[in-house]
Amino acid sequence: MTLTPAALDRYARTYYLSDAVDDIDIEERAQRLSAPRIAAAAGDARRVLDMGYGTGEMAAELLGRGMQAEVVEGSPLLAARARDAHPGLVVHEAMFEDFDPGPVYDAVLALHVMEHVDSPSSLMERVRGWLAPGGALVVVVPNRESLHRRLAVRMGLQDRLDTLSARDGLVGHLRVYGFDTLADDLAAAGFDVEDRFGFTLKCVPNAMMLDWPPALMEALTGISPELPPALLANIGVRAVPRA
Repeated sequence: MTLTPAALDRYARTYYLSDAVDDIDIEERAQRLSAPRIAAAAGDARRVLDMGYGTGEMAAELLGRGMQAEVVEGSPLLAARARDAHPGLVVHEAMFEDFDPGPVYDAVLALHVMEHVDSPSSLMERVRGWLAPGGALVVVVPNRESLHRRLAVRMGLQDRLDTLSARDGLVGHLRVYGFDTLADDLAAAGFDVEDRFGFTLKCVPNAMMLDWPPALMEALTGISPELPPALLANIGVRAVPRA
């Protein structure tokens, strides 16, 4: 699918805004519960850019912390929803590749971006030019080494840890990452990783978790700091431009 504003609107209607996606509550609960950890990775940043609005969990966290939060969103439909939901949020309606704010941000959040784009290193190199001196990039991606993927390989349900599932195709994933490949792509963009983290213990695919009680679902994210990040469903890093 060619990424255009119209294509992003279609994706928004079929995923973020669709009642037919059974597992979106699972994903959004994990995002909501992990938002404080992600915001903490931005450090003492004041002016923060979130790449993509989604359902607004991260925007709400940033605004709630008193940060000067901004979003760049290529979907006109999601950009309008962001403005309606958060009057204090600055919303830039633009494709990432066309956005050119200059070096103005203390932190940029690329949350579930790099797995969707054709050339993640090229995009992150562009993002490097958006950071003010001393700024940092916070990235979150799906983890190829997640416990549920390890179990799938052990059971013969997929060939390799990085095999893309039907759900990966549904949500537009072109790849999944490990800490090694994530660091490689960021290094190619001129970044050095200085911190890493993960969130949500995922033992089985989302389709098998639909009836799990909310308390259990919350515990699977809440337990994240006690576990090795490489076992968790999502991995994240804080990276800084190479000197």
